[in-house]
Amino acid sequence: MGRKATTLDEQIAKLRSRGMNISDVEKAKEVLFDIGYYRLGFYWFPFETTYPEKDNREHDFVDDTDFDNAVKLYYFDFNLRNLFLKALSRIEIAFRTKVIYIVSNGNIDKPAWFADESVVTDKQATYYTDGGYVPIRDKNPVLKLHHIHYPEDKYAPAWKAIEYMTIGEVAHVFRAIKDEDMKLKVAGEFGLKTTITLQNYLELIKNIRNVCAHSNVLFDFTPEKSIRKGPAMMKGIGNNQNLNGATRVILYMLKQVSVKRHDELLNEIDALIAKYCKTQTVKDIIMNISGFRDLHKE
Repeated sequence: MGRKATTLDEQIAKLRSRGMNISDVEKAKEVLFDIGYYRLGFYWFPFETTYPEKDNREHDFVDDTDFDNAVKLYYFDFNLRNLFLKALSRIEIAFRTKVIYIVSNGNIDKPAWFADESVVTDKQATYYTDGGYVPIRDKNPVLKLHHIHYPEDKYAPAWKAIEYMTIGEVAHVFRAIKDEDMKLKVAGEFGLKTTITLQNYLELIKNIRNVCAHSNVLFDFTPEKSIRKGPAMMKGIGNNQNLNGATRVILYMLKQVSVKRHDELLNEIDALIAKYCKTQTVKDIIMNISGFRDLHKE
């Protein structure tokens, strides 16, 4: 929208001047007032003549660009984010639970093992000693109550404390565990033979969860780090830098937790793609940019 706020009428006029077809002006105004011109701009970006150039955008649209197609792409993104959030929550809880169970039972006499330098690296233990535990404790009533009841405890036991850590924090704790065999047991619970692959998948899960949780753009998702081939990316599938690759990791990890939920999610994604691929221009974006062309290959 530039440096000056514009009215809905001005926004409509600007889009039309750039070559966008808007058949139902009142509906378009309703959508713009609901979603916002700026947010929708991410979804008509692929329809611009200079796409994917970001630094020197001219904002003119290719011939026959329709406002409704940008809105369809927006709702594809919106619905897919909601599907992912449920699946990611299931994966995160499963990972968290397995780390707590396996490492806690391997260190019976060290309930707060996540801050014990005999279990985790000195750097990780020092992080909590230097105050890293305080914000985790103070923002969670359950942990605060624990310390009221047990004032002599410097830390709550792992099965309490780790429950209130973010997925990123739990992944950090996991990486810091010194016992490689114990880490391999956790990886094995997800059908993985190396901890490196599990850590890579967890980084991807954290990355895409943040996108979904903050309602950011998903269809052109690029992971911060390339996705390792591993079991989620086998048999020559090269989409390790797009949404299809991320989706395959989510589906793989979810399948290790629940085959039924994996099948349900795959069917839900298929239905979503089918719904929004009825329009060729939207289909081209979903197939080529998101990379969903080969989602079913294994």
